[in-house]
Amino acid sequence: MKALVFNTFGGPEVLEYIDIADPVIGPDEILVRMKAIGLNFADIYRRKGNYHLAGKPPYILGYEGAGIVEKTGANVQGISVGERIAFADVPYSNAELVSVPLEKTIPVPETITFAGAASVLLQGLTAHYLTQDSYVVKKDDTVLVHAAAGGVGQLLVQIIKMLGGKVIGITSSMEKAAAAKEAGADQVFLYKDDWRREVLEVTNGKGVDVVYDSVGSTLQESFTATRIGGTVVFYGMAGGDPAPVDPRMLMDTSKTLTGGDLWNVLTTHEERVNRSAELFRWMEAGKLKVTEPTVYALRDGQEAHRFLESRKSTGKILLIP
Repeated sequence: MKALVFNTFGGPEVLEYIDIADPVIGPDEILVRMKAIGLNFADIYRRKGNYHLAGKPPYILGYEGAGIVEKTGANVQGISVGERIAFADVPYSNAELVSVPLEKTIPVPETITFAGAASVLLQGLTAHYLTQDSYVVKKDDTVLVHAAAGGVGQLLVQIIKMLGGKVIGITSSMEKAAAAKEAGADQVFLYKDDWRREVLEVTNGKGVDVVYDSVGSTLQESFTATRIGGTVVFYGMAGGDPAPVDPRMLMDTSKTLTGGDLWNVLTTHEERVNRSAELFRWMEAGKLKVTEPTVYALRDGQEAHRFLESRKSTGKILLIP
């Protein structure tokens, strides 16, 4: 089979599209012929060597995708050859064929395209647990969303609005601000401006109920924009490591800092299937809209990585074998 691999850490130029051996499935696994593969910032971190990575050289990136069952292991029941499945946390997905443990499989309805499933799962499940578990968004909450035009950001905006909240988005450009507003953000401010002051102005000096911060380096500023007794949910470091937080500040302001990691939530097959099914139902009902992804052929993985690192993208980037 063909796969996108690398042998040494570095820039996009280390990626190679080559022939390697097909994966051999175990008794509790299925072999999936990939139709769409999600590209995420975690893949960039892994390629650079500063994030956990499965296997040994030649390394294969990718943990998310959708495709068709080509073969099933001896112990597999309930899934047949030809069925449509997706996954959010299975390594080596940057390939034509992927071995998927049965417990990681997520059924894809006929109403959802492979591209739609590969576009929504990792980012959609992240937005789902952030709004249902890390902080339960309530009607009339005012919520600040960092990187509101990104893949997770646009889904967060839509889910918060669905739950009755008001959304203030922060983006890096007017083009991205337009994308955030298209997703449903009530107001959008730019990082280059004094967005903390603007947030306080539109909240009558009080600040927001909760901030979803995926930037990291903005963590201290996020607390500035949060009301007394409010919450900051820290779930990413796209802009760099956060400065240490003084617990005395949390005590003095009654504010809460909580972290978020999807893998602490997706601990069972039931959780994967139930949460994904809710995302798919929202998509079928038109309540959750996934923007048209930017598509690259798997062989053009170098270009896809460069585009993602340029931070010019909005929404999802997919690799197609």
